Amino acid sequence: MGRRRRRKPKWVPERAIVGELDRRGRAVVAAGEDGRPREAHVDGALPGESIEYLRCDREGPVDAARTLEVLEPAPDRVAARCPHYGVCGGCSLMHMDPDAQVAFKQATLLADFASHGVEPERVLPALRGPTWRYRRRARLGAKLVPGKGKVVVGFREKDRRFIADLSTCEILAGPAQGPLADDPGRLISALSELIGSLSIAARTPQIEVSAGDRELALVLRVLDPPSAEDLDRLRAFAAQYELRIFLQPKGLDTVAPLETGRELLHYGLPDFEVELGFRPTDFVQINAPLNRAMIARVVELLELEADHRVLDLFCGLGNFSLALARRAAQVVGVEGDAALVERAQANAAANAMTNLSFEQRDLYKEPGAFEWPGGPFDRVLLDPPRSGAAGIVEHFEAIAAPRVVYVACSPETLARDAATLCSRHGYRLAAAGVMDMFPHTAHVESIALFER
Repeated sequence: MGRRRRRKPKWVPERAIVGELDRRGRAVVAAGEDGRPREAHVDGALPGESIEYLRCDREGPVDAARTLEVLEPAPDRVAARCPHYGVCGGCSLMHMDPDAQVAFKQATLLADFASHGVEPERVLPALRGPTWRYRRRARLGAKLVPGKGKVVVGFREKDRRFIADLSTCEILAGPAQGPLADDPGRLISALSELIGSLSIAARTPQIEVSAGDRELALVLRVLDPPSAEDLDRLRAFAAQYELRIFLQPKGLDTVAPLETGRELLHYGLPDFEVELGFRPTDFVQINAPLNRAMIARVVELLELEADHRVLDLFCGLGNFSLALARRAAQVVGVEGDAALVERAQANAAANAMTNLSFEQRDLYKEPGAFEWPGGPFDRVLLDPPRSGAAGIVEHFEAIAAPRVVYVACSPETLARDAATLCSRHGYRLAAAGVMDMFPHTAHVESIALFER
């Protein structure tokens, strides 16, 4: 006999005074109070508020819930600026004062350190950038919805099964000049009309938006070839909004510009007199002003001298490497993605920089067997993905630089790796703090300095 499907409970509205925020920015209602059998994590509520809420889903031992009404608001509550907030899943903390958002992220980082038995000797002031129009990369869904008579374009809803029907976006960034410079968010309604006018409207499920300092690019995922009329409409749209369109029929290796010879976008780092080129599908830091501030802080924390040799691990397309090479004698960048290594080499050449070299290596495969090129090094920078750099720090005696800066997009893996560096390799966690790379979300980016 097959297993019977468990029915979802028939929930009714409840009232409570909520506690602290979880990692996703949801306020926690504890179990046991007023006979509640299970803990609830409530979207849209803030610590200390009295609310009415409704449980809506099971998440293991806890229930997900949403706020129905705020009965007594917290001092940190603000009115959300976006008309789509609460439905769109692109932001989760827009109802919270930006200063309180940063304080929450800083507390999350310090709690993660404490859970691994480490504590920074100094807490760095939070790095902050613009609160609005900061996101220069975005992946938008597109879906033809006959019932609405249109193509819906937007981020995923909080209910991830659906695409949010957006007319604008308050966090989307664009180039400094051009038709969209004053309001990049209106690109979304324009895209809805554009895709809806194509013969392949039902076969264009995704649009990636990527902005450089001067350029804007769209990568359209097309499951069927566009017709000649479609191509004419795309060219007209690109001319009207002064942007570039790329088509992606299959995997990333199939992405190609509609008009040949214009593949790269660019962003500058004025403090270091460098400019970097990138393809619209390359990884770049999502918040350009914060990226510039982050690079400046990394250089400050490393205390570079003119004769220093620097190892930049997980270097990508050279975002940090070129800036470091302006202050040091030599920089060696190591990256696992061959395309990004090629881009880093091209960026060094375009800036006439000869004191850099780049190597492609899988930094997760047998890191203990690596022979680091050109060592020893005076300084090391680590900028790993969310999974962290456990394999690297386990074998850090092969590097043994006296000063290390770690840039992290996960405070949990940073704390784990910090414990290894401190307990096994004799480092001190000299300083750490957060960077508000993604305002209005619970995502925590951070930076840490290790010395020995």
